Amino acid sequence: MNDNDIRGVTVIRSVVLDDENDALVLLDQTLLPGEKKFLHLKEQKDIWEAIYELKVRGAPAIGIAAAYGVYLAAKASQAETYDGLLEDFLKAKAYLASSRPTAVNLFWALDRMERRIRQEAGRTPAEVKAALKEEADRIRDEDEEVCRSIGEHALTLLKPGMGLLTHCNAGTIATAKYGTALAPIYLGQERGYGFKVYADETRPLLQGARLTVWELMEAGVDVTLICDNMASIVMKEGKIDAVLVGCDRVARNGDTANKIGTSGVAILAKHYGIPFYVHAPLSTIDLNCRTGDDIHIELRPAEEVTSKWYAKPMAPEGAKVYNPAFDVTDHELITAIITEKGIAYPPYEESIPRLFNG
Repeated sequence: MNDNDIRGVTVIRSVVLDDENDALVLLDQTLLPGEKKFLHLKEQKDIWEAIYELKVRGAPAIGIAAAYGVYLAAKASQAETYDGLLEDFLKAKAYLASSRPTAVNLFWALDRMERRIRQEAGRTPAEVKAALKEEADRIRDEDEEVCRSIGEHALTLLKPGMGLLTHCNAGTIATAKYGTALAPIYLGQERGYGFKVYADETRPLLQGARLTVWELMEAGVDVTLICDNMASIVMKEGKIDAVLVGCDRVARNGDTANKIGTSGVAILAKHYGIPFYVHAPLSTIDLNCRTGDDIHIELRPAEEVTSKWYAKPMAPEGAKVYNPAFDVTDHELITAIITEKGIAYPPYEESIPRLFNG
């Protein structure tokens, strides 16, 4: 669903609630760029599958989808008492939580929805359902404002005409709107900054090639696609002035989990003296996670590497495959972590907690 209220820049809403028809409407990101198709999902198993199969992806978008998903489960409940509705809600929450293990926003959004339903103890099921919808809407609306704020803070670190490298997709289709790492690019496009963006293809699922390049082209941004192993040469040639990435979880010490390949880009940026900026909503910061060693890394199916995106298999049948979905970038490689509440600089164990006290 297109929204053109960033002047002259097309923004696509990838997660929308169709409350009248009891459906979660998702842009199927597995079909891009060849087909722009919106799914209308009513069953919990379909919402679970959409999260697991990356039809909806990006930490904030996953959280929004989960919040609306668990609301729809509660709405469908036939329970006549608060306790019965709570029981149905908790079953749906546990089910949706099992879809992806690494993105903290999934659990953050579901836990927030649980806090809200418990606050409504003693009210009628109809009143509780209305409160859950209000909370899910608030999660979506807050994410939109969070992304805009992240973009504004990030722009203070960037100058017109800069060359920017991205990895994976942290754009508008990964969030409620604007994106995280792409938010300053959208805002810069509105203000005539003329950024030149280089997008890693991001193997094996090609989110950079299929999604980032697609949405930036839709927005009229000057974007160039490169293979993942070309990042070093474009840095060496002086084409890159800053690296902008999103994240799925930030540990208390500043270690950051993001799409596989991010840590390699950070190592290259450090070598070439290029600032490496992580764009992180506060909801992705896990203060209970001491370091990146404590972050569980999701392992994905082998066929994503061997055959998923190819007309014919690109590896011998039966080849062993190691396919982690994420890696952890050491805090020492990160120049700054940009949040909606401001910018954190090293040492992160001191600056990150202060963001929550502002």
